[in-house]
Amino acid sequence: MERSKPEEQRSMASVGQCALAEEQLRVLEENFTKVTKHPDQVTLVLIAAEAGLTEEETAKWFRMRNAQWRQAEGLPAELGSVKD
Repeated sequence: MERSKPEEQRSMASVGQCALAEEQLRVLEENFTKVTKHPDQVTLVLIAAEAGLTEEETAKWFRMRNAQWRQAEGLPAELGSVKD
């Protein structure tokens, strides 16, 4: 069953059980599109601090956002699962 747009937006607007503020989403999306889709540990800590989130919440958001991006691009759900 396909998800509707509002459901997709809701899934990206929360991490676990807590909803993210508009500014937190802006920070996360900006880093995802302009900096990196796969932040290293140092970058993850900096993004988390900027967004006011824990490292775990930030890492989870990036995992979910990457899965959404790969699906939109028609790529496999798992990183590195493209077979030659």
